[in-house]
Amino acid sequence: MSVEKVVIGSATLYHGDCREVLPGLLPVDLVLTDPPYGIGVDVRMHAAAGKKSSGGAAYKRDYGATNWDSETPPDWLFGLMMDMSKNQIIFGGNYFNLPPTMCVLVWDKGNGTTKFSDFELAWTSLRQASRMIRYVWNGMIQQDMKNKEEREHPTQKPLPVMRWALMQAKGAQSVCDPFMGSGTTGVACVMDGLQFTGVERERKYFDIACRRIEDAKRQTSLFPESAKAKASEQMALIA
Repeated sequence: MSVEKVVIGSATLYHGDCREVLPGLLPVDLVLTDPPYGIGVDVRMHAAAGKKSSGGAAYKRDYGATNWDSETPPDWLFGLMMDMSKNQIIFGGNYFNLPPTMCVLVWDKGNGTTKFSDFELAWTSLRQASRMIRYVWNGMIQQDMKNKEEREHPTQKPLPVMRWALMQAKGAQSVCDPFMGSGTTGVACVMDGLQFTGVERERKYFDIACRRIEDAKRQTSLFPESAKAKASEQMALIA
């Protein structure tokens, strides 16, 4: 597929297949990404749209079914990520063929008794102790209801969780997300003043990522103190 490049401040975004884009990119300090787990989440959520959950509530959001989660990335692509970066944080690490590690990041989602997983794991290359964050992200219920995020991707991660993940890679100034999705990693990097490179294959989500990152850049440029205060408030929730 053809590749489109968009530059938004310190963020460079590519609409294309990361298997084609990554070999041409410069090295970065950190790859922070959430690849497809190969469990067909987009198809399953599309099928569930409008139906009732076990608690009686209806699943209202239909993200469509494009089969982007039909398989996991090939092993050689993870090798390429490791070659192009000093460190890696890869959500869903338990789904992939990755080497043993001393540092796993655990996101406790506070799902309670729902049918969804209690937590998600991120494999890392970091030489430090494993860490855990508890941040509620269960349908309409979110940890920070005051600054509630709109969910625009079926596997979207909360912004505070991605900012927390960035904090684990101390000293990283340049970050790449080969599976950018709706751009949460990019928004986190803009808020923290880091260089960001993102790649997304699906046109719909690429456009959403561009909008969200542009909005984050505008907010931090026009209201730096307000944006910094909001970011500090969000991080205080998970400290």
